[in-house]
Amino acid sequence: MKNNEIQLNYEAAVVNRGNQARLKAVFRRALKGEKLTLGFLGGSITQGSLATGPELCYAYHVYEWWKFTFPNADFSYVNAGIGATDSQFGCARADSDLLRFKPDFVIVEFSVNDASNAHFMETYEGLVRKIYGNECKPAVLLVHNVCYDNGSSAQLVHGRIGRYYELPAVSMQSSIYPELLSGRLENRTITPDDLHPNDLGHELVASVITGFLEKVLTDIDNDEKESEFRGKPLTKNAYESSVRYRNDNSTPVMKGFQEDSEPQNEITDIFKKGWTAREKGASITFEVEGSCIGVQYRKTIQLPAPVAELVLDGDESHPFRLDANFDETWGDKLVLDTVLEHGENKKHTVEIRLKETHKEDKLPFYLVSVIGS
Repeated sequence: MKNNEIQLNYEAAVVNRGNQARLKAVFRRALKGEKLTLGFLGGSITQGSLATGPELCYAYHVYEWWKFTFPNADFSYVNAGIGATDSQFGCARADSDLLRFKPDFVIVEFSVNDASNAHFMETYEGLVRKIYGNECKPAVLLVHNVCYDNGSSAQLVHGRIGRYYELPAVSMQSSIYPELLSGRLENRTITPDDLHPNDLGHELVASVITGFLEKVLTDIDNDEKESEFRGKPLTKNAYESSVRYRNDNSTPVMKGFQEDSEPQNEITDIFKKGWTAREKGASITFEVEGSCIGVQYRKTIQLPAPVAELVLDGDESHPFRLDANFDETWGDKLVLDTVLEHGENKKHTVEIRLKETHKEDKLPFYLVSVIGS
């Protein structure tokens, strides 16, 4: 089956028209042949997981649409997708992985990585505010992917944020997923695992996005005034100004931990710029400012693996368990655990120490970062 043989409802795909002033302005610049940067921030689908090549993922297809539609413009492509990551991590890495390139157009895609709850509604809002409110003023398009076996998605809570900030949004839940429910399209035609699209699936996701872009382009002559950026957030919005502490920007107190000095060549090389330890009792202590604190570490499929515990502000009665043993088979995972949310906004002490080690441990405990928000 080919993409052009599948009939999607592109009208239904648009779950929020949003204010299109910024997008039309980018189109006009493209028509003038300017240099423009296209950015994509999301999880494994944006990264291109299960596409047979990096140029077959939906993000690259969308980039190709811009190049084909505006042949006189000069486009740069920034794919800031990292598999198995959510919008909470997105808040902490948006500056380094995306905004430093000063994008003119950005797609945000985290609706199958975030859970549909208040926590991720808040982290998603922080991410949207950080990008849309950035000094480069990019046009932002929200993309809501879906789990193709049960239709689950964080679109409900993400959609509230999109409507509040009047951002355009397109949905696979209301365009591709109905074709599966109707039986007109088989799951395995577009996805091998009901989550990640295959090559055809990526083409379909891209077609939903470019279908919306084409519709806006046909309306380019209808000017509209850009809506004012909402200064007051919809949630408590504690995550917008997240700071990620790694070994290149922090000096924790270490006893038995060592810095990882290996260079990080790509953002998807996720286990870099952190700290490692093998011996029971090894510790590392940070001072972290904020009201929310997260910790990132490696869970590995190479078992057994060490177990650490985190003690916040010296409270030994409530340690947080950081178990590096991963009971999946697809590979090692970068875990982000929230250990404080909406606590007192002050400097906190975060101590991480190895509690359990084994002679058979193949890998050391890897602490990737601590995040203060």
